[in-house]
Amino acid sequence: MPTSRTMDLIQKIHRHSLILLFPLAAASAFIEWEKLPLSILTGGILGLLNLRALAWGVQGLLGSHRASSKMLFFSQFRIVMLFLVLTTLVYLKLVNIFGILAGFSAVFSMVIIEGLKYAKEDEKKEKDSGGESRQMPE
Repeated sequence: MPTSRTMDLIQKIHRHSLILLFPLAAASAFIEWEKLPLSILTGGILGLLNLRALAWGVQGLLGSHRASSKMLFFSQFRIVMLFLVLTTLVYLKLVNIFGILAGFSAVFSMVIIEGLKYAKEDEKKEKDSGGESRQMPE
C-alpha cells in the first residue's frame, strides 16, 4: 500500500519536472524551432510516465511480499514499449534525439533532487525523534 509521503514525493517530482520542462522547451526554441522544444517535452512526458509506472510496479512488488508474474511482465512490457515509442519517433524524424535526452535528464535530475530532500527530511525526523537509540552500543 503506497504511503501518502511516497505519493507526495511522486507528485512533487511531477510538479517540479513540469516547472523545469516548459521553460527549458521555451528556451530551446531559440536554438532550433522545429523539433527541439517538442522533443524536450516528449522526453519529459515519457520520463514522467515511466517514473509513474516504475513507482506502481515497485509498490506492487513490495505489497505482495513476492514478485508476481504480472508485475514482472508489466516491468518488461514497460521497457519494451518505451523503447518502441522512442525508436518510432526517432525513425519518423518527429523528434530530436538530443531533445529527448534533455527531457529525460530534466526528469531524472528532479528525481535525484527531490529524493535527496526526502532522505534529508527522514534523517532529520529520525534524529529529532531519538533515533540515537538505534545505534550500536559502545
